[in-house]
Amino acid sequence: SVHLHSLKKVFLLQGPMLWIVSLPIQLGQFQAEPLDLGMLAWAGIGLAVIGIFFETIGDHQMAAFKADPANHGQVMDRGLWRYTRHPNYFGEIVLWVGVAIIAIPILSGWQWVTMISPVFVTLLLTRISGIPMLEARADEKWGGQPDYEDYKARTSVLILRPPSAPR
Repeated sequence: SVHLHSLKKVFLLQGPMLWIVSLPIQLGQFQAEPLDLGMLAWAGIGLAVIGIFFETIGDHQMAAFKADPANHGQVMDRGLWRYTRHPNYFGEIVLWVGVAIIAIPILSGWQWVTMISPVFVTLLLTRISGIPMLEARADEKWGGQPDYEDYKARTSVLILRPPSAPR
């Protein structure tokens, strides 16, 4: 039934995943008194903002590319998509690394626990869902086409880096 499906998918699968991803935010609330933001927290805030930037700009660039009929049948290799095939996932990982770093000063002796979240997000996006699913779908749709194969050869899957020379 639809209710059993919702129970399994939303509460038994996504609920625990959300708990793990939000771990640094949960742990960051244990401090009774607010701490002054130190350099580490500011570095974490900077990373989180950079991550949000990559997610937002990457999604906006792809939406604009798809909305333009002149781009039909072409590979998106402009903007952030020139430097990584998944700028939104790169941004998501950087965001959660930043959030984890913000929580570090609060957890005296337990700082490593905050890193569970970005490690989990990274594994989820690079090994389980996210990139493997999108890459397989793109290979089905575009595989064998020279523009796509060149894009794959010169553009990093995830890590932001300058594109290599075309083949």
